[in-house]
Amino acid sequence: MKSSFRTNAGRLIPAAALLALSVPAMASTLNQNVSWTVDRSGTTAKYRVVAYGDSIFAGYNGSISNAAKYSAPTVDAEYLSARWNADIESVRRAKSGAVARDVYENKIVAERSYMQDASTRVVSFEMCGNDGLQARSAFKSQTGTCDYSGMDAAINSCKTYVAAAMDYINANAHANTKLKIVSNLYYPGYAADNVQSSCKDASTGQTVNMRDRFLPAIAKMNYWMCEYARQKGFKCADSFAQYMGADYDSNGDGQIDSDALRYVAGETEASYVTRTAVTLRATLRDANTKFVASSSSYDYIQSDDTHPTYTGGTVSAGLWGGSTGTGASRYPSISNGRNPIWNQYGHERMGWALSVYQPANP
Repeated sequence: MKSSFRTNAGRLIPAAALLALSVPAMASTLNQNVSWTVDRSGTTAKYRVVAYGDSIFAGYNGSISNAAKYSAPTVDAEYLSARWNADIESVRRAKSGAVARDVYENKIVAERSYMQDASTRVVSFEMCGNDGLQARSAFKSQTGTCDYSGMDAAINSCKTYVAAAMDYINANAHANTKLKIVSNLYYPGYAADNVQSSCKDASTGQTVNMRDRFLPAIAKMNYWMCEYARQKGFKCADSFAQYMGADYDSNGDGQIDSDALRYVAGETEASYVTRTAVTLRATLRDANTKFVASSSSYDYIQSDDTHPTYTGGTVSAGLWGGSTGTGASRYPSISNGRNPIWNQYGHERMGWALSVYQPANP
């Protein structure tokens, strides 16, 4: 039986918000900044985790005025609070609709003061999703002869600004920072993209399968996020593997699918792309149906077929500014490093994937 979890995260996107996500001009993006402190009973120690990104870390839910309270970075903060027995301030500096350059220049660089605070212990970021979405939209609208240069440009931009972001965080995060981490891309719309293009390939004269074109492009972006992380002292939370592969061995190769899809430190780009987009392609599943067992699945994607599902309500974040709040942890104690709903919502799964690299002490 497929379990569906949409709650208030499944609302339709207002026209104004849709514009903010679809138009590449920076003026059309939407700042969604939130500071939420996980207040742990019986402790006065307080540390900060800072997360920079686009609509994913923002907890975008279709609203121009609010966002998910427990998007992935704040879920990560709950895990850290339990591990360290401390209050954790989750600072999310996010911009829905922003491409990688925008996240780098106008969030990571322009708002560096948040990671320069002495209380900072973790800095995370994600980017490149909108570079890919915009390239995909442009390609889908093509007629005549297919032009693949837009996707190549998205890959190159992603590589450039991911590397720059890591270098800048390394140079600017406070010396007390214990962990720096990047989250790579899952593939929203994986099922919907299994259609033919309106344009025709110059060599064959035939239309091309959209997914055949987009999957290797996402794989290249993901490879470089994880590879640069390896080179530059970051950890890589492999959201692609967590979202796109089942949590059981569906093909009988002796590996759980979500584990088999993970980036392998030191492998080449060609090896990673072949393994994830060719060899193990039959194990990929649209994250609207994330199988946690052979007969049990959850919906990781909202009804917009793009953003992660969530639970736990919303906070003010959008056109009227961000918000600051405090609340008790939903799970005062966490057994075996996983809260009870760690695999039931998209943001819960991504937050858990960020949390597995947490140091034992602050």
